[in-house]
Amino acid sequence: MNFQVGQTYSEKFVVTEKMVRDFSELIGDKNPVHLDEEYAKSTRFKKRICHGMLVASFISKVLGMNFPGPGTILVKQQLKYRSPVYIDEQIEIQVKITQMIPDRQRLVLDTNVIKEDGTIAIEGICEVLFES
Repeated sequence: MNFQVGQTYSEKFVVTEKMVRDFSELIGDKNPVHLDEEYAKSTRFKKRICHGMLVASFISKVLGMNFPGPGTILVKQQLKYRSPVYIDEQIEIQVKITQMIPDRQRLVLDTNVIKEDGTIAIEGICEVLFES
């Protein structure tokens, strides 16, 4: 695939109740803000939120499967969590090539997670090794 600085890709997902519960079981993070509605009502969020790393995992899915695609390896990542994602909320992963390092087969990408209302949930930058 021929890549260019400025090239973009986006994909939408809905983070479901089942995903949150399965992720919680898988990694052992059973923080009640993710799993207990009554507890979550008493927090600043007022309802249950998704695990931040679960939401960020959708970035990995996009990078490894769609853009740049199979064979892509994440070698560096920086994430800034700006807004919570609630259960059953739609998110959009937006990827943009900001730098190419062809001699090392690497790309630097902006990887943002945008909520349906346009709010930025996660601001991200990463570097990937890609297959040519």
